[in-house]
Amino acid sequence: MNRLSKIRYPKFLLLILTFIIAYILFSGRNLLFLQQALLALNYLGSFFAGIFFVYGFTAAPATAILLIIAKQQNIVVSCLVAGIGSVIGDLIIFKIIRHSFQDEIDELSREEISLQIEKSIPGFLKKYLAVIFAGLIIASPLPDEIGVSLLAMATKISQKKFIVLSYVLNTIGIFVILLIGSGI
Repeated sequence: MNRLSKIRYPKFLLLILTFIIAYILFSGRNLLFLQQALLALNYLGSFFAGIFFVYGFTAAPATAILLIIAKQQNIVVSCLVAGIGSVIGDLIIFKIIRHSFQDEIDELSREEISLQIEKSIPGFLKKYLAVIFAGLIIASPLPDEIGVSLLAMATKISQKKFIVLSYVLNTIGIFVILLIGSGI
């Protein structure tokens, strides 16, 4: 127990461990039951696929479901509904990182390497670099945890702006996937 108290960033370590455990549990698994359940729900299935689309361990099955949905549903309605689901998923990540990790974020920002990185980036770029990088991650089928964490830690973005940004970026990414699925 004494060794655990010496860990500098226990919350970040626990977060990384949950990603690793989830990857081990879900990688290589055929989640056919999940696909069938979501397809049976019609547009509600699109909504849940949007929620699953943002999490690392369910992003691949959600993308597969969206590709299948594209053949069965109106892709515009489906992407708008899935976009709402993705915002809910991202908002959960955002709130956890923003509120539960604030003490470790503050401590990490005072580390020498963080200070050196901050000094090496020109002032006018600092504001936009994290947002652009996070936006690219959120819009892609990559797990949103990284992009959302960047926004929650590196910027003073309001929750309202975050919701709009998350919706727009995820909806664009989902629309591209649905377009690909409708063409397959």
